[in-house]
Amino acid sequence: MERIAARVRTERERRRWTLAQLADASGVSQAMISRIERGESNPTAVVLGKLSAAFQLGVASLLALAEGTRDDAEDTAGVRRGTDTAEWRDPATGYRRRQITGPHFPAEIAEIRLPAGARVPYPAAAFAFVRQVVWVLDGRLTFQDGDTVHELDAGDTIELGEPAERVLANTADAECRYAVILTRGTTP
Repeated sequence: MERIAARVRTERERRRWTLAQLADASGVSQAMISRIERGESNPTAVVLGKLSAAFQLGVASLLALAEGTRDDAEDTAGVRRGTDTAEWRDPATGYRRRQITGPHFPAEIAEIRLPAGARVPYPAAAFAFVRQVVWVLDGRLTFQDGDTVHELDAGDTIELGEPAERVLANTADAECRYAVILTRGTTP
């Protein structure tokens, strides 16, 4: 939680935004942003989606920056041990996210574990400036892309197009595990 707090504050200050400006850009209250920055509140996936959209960063980027990395010079092969990789957990849904790739890899890959019954909505702005593929590894994922709903099973993928409001939901009785593969673009 402390790393996310520092990252949100750093991103806001880097842009020379006040709390009010970030609140206006993200739709997250000033009070909530202040609690996050002080490490008093762990943001939910929905709040992270709104903040990352305001910063024009993907959620994966915001979390990867918050996670930090060890010195890459220690291991020239680029090996990242599972035990060295931090996992972020959404306090509202139990959604868990683990960054697979490091900051120097040209694509961001994250592993997500979505508990049964969990539902995570993201604003369209969270998908600006990125290209993404969602790959279901285990379970079943209900993926709402704007007005279209896709039922995805293990092995299925979806390549995301233009930014749209999206909802990832697990309506099954078991956890769903999926990967998000993301690359950055220059235009939304």
